[in-house]
Amino acid sequence: MAITKSAKKAHRASLRKHVFNIRRKRVLTDTTKTVKKLIATDTKEAAKSLSAAYKAIDKAAKRGVIKKNTASRKKSRLALAIKRAEKK
Repeated sequence: MAITKSAKKAHRASLRKHVFNIRRKRVLTDTTKTVKKLIATDTKEAAKSLSAAYKAIDKAAKRGVIKKNTASRKKSRLALAIKRAEKK
């Protein structure tokens, strides 16, 4: 447990940041899941919702929720999945 005044303040700040990080991660997973579900059913709708997923991925990477390479890997895999689904 934090003892000094500055450590207590840092702990409070980290708890506030934790809430935002969890929210950002939830948006990230929700948008990617919707794209994956749409890939299975309707590829044109999936292509439209891809921009929302890109936005969520980029915001998460910008804020440090996920790393830059992880973000680019996720974006690449979503685009590739849509491309493969369109060929079928």
